[in-house]
Amino acid sequence: MTESAPLREAVIDLGAIRDNVAALRAQIGTEHLYAVVKANAYGHGAVPAAKAALDGGADRLGVADLAEALELREAGITAPVLAWLHDADADFDLALRADIDLGISSVAQLNAAAAAAERAARPAVVHLKLDTGLSRNGIAPDAWASAVRAARAAETAGLVRVAGIFSHLSGTDAESDLAQADALDRGLSEASRAGLDPEFVHLAASGAALTLPRTRYNTVRVGIAIYGVSPFPHREPSEFGLRPAMTLRSRVVAVRRVAEGQGVSYGHTYRAPRDTTLALVPVGYADGVPRQASGRADVLLAGERRPIAGRVAMDQMVVAVGDAEVAVGDEVVLFGDPETGAPSAEDWARAADTIGYEIVTRLGRRVARRYVAQ
Repeated sequence: MTESAPLREAVIDLGAIRDNVAALRAQIGTEHLYAVVKANAYGHGAVPAAKAALDGGADRLGVADLAEALELREAGITAPVLAWLHDADADFDLALRADIDLGISSVAQLNAAAAAAERAARPAVVHLKLDTGLSRNGIAPDAWASAVRAARAAETAGLVRVAGIFSHLSGTDAESDLAQADALDRGLSEASRAGLDPEFVHLAASGAALTLPRTRYNTVRVGIAIYGVSPFPHREPSEFGLRPAMTLRSRVVAVRRVAEGQGVSYGHTYRAPRDTTLALVPVGYADGVPRQASGRADVLLAGERRPIAGRVAMDQMVVAVGDAEVAVGDEVVLFGDPETGAPSAEDWARAADTIGYEIVTRLGRRVARRYVAQ
């Protein structure tokens, strides 16, 4: 890393995203695959990640809300986009003008979409979300019958097109997820009795798409796996033929030698076990590095994994390197591809008692993104 490089940088390998999607398509085998690029593509950058995913064979894109969908449209992306999390006053008129498909979780949302369609003189494309056991958003089971009848009436009136029916798994265990698939089947039967014939049926996200064929139907929504991060706490992405797309790196800004017993960082939770060289790295929890990983995570520095010494602070952390030769300006890799010797996002997740999703998604605005296509 040169002196002109950003102080904190996430290098995003768009080739990895492309290749991961291609590998997932080959393994999963469904007719359709949504690449989920919500939350700024899990920290990777929504627009470049979406383009790479489409290059890899995704035929549709998924986001949480309309603002995320509009960002893709404003960047010139024309692929189908589904947005499924809406405020009570969400602008469905704007969604229709931008050709955004709407996930519908209540009859009130269905009515709002139909009203927007009437104003636009064009049908709203909707996917009905059924709550099959996650107990978040989605149409509750006791409302399925009335909701699908209302959807069919709106479809007959030319106000909506029910393109899909979907749900979301809890990921508790295989038995629970399969029970949710059974529940979705009941919802599909209810929809069929009402006269609905959706083109897309989707339930599985990354974890179930990879391991539970029963949950795949004809469409899957794949998020974290396309970025080369494992959906499972104790399985590595390489087991599924995936490689990490993000490398988080910085550089040493100060070096000092301390004597045995010297305390380091706030609270002196670390004391040097012997005379030790310390390297200061200008990355902290303001940049998304979890304070919970203090004293537990490693970085790659001077050719080896080195421990964080003491607490991660807002803007910086200290790394203990023993007697290794390090200098100001040396590259530090917090996480990346373990094939390079770096810790992985999963390693950091375990150190912070969280999941890989959070490690990559939480990176702050001070972390510059740089895109490469290998």
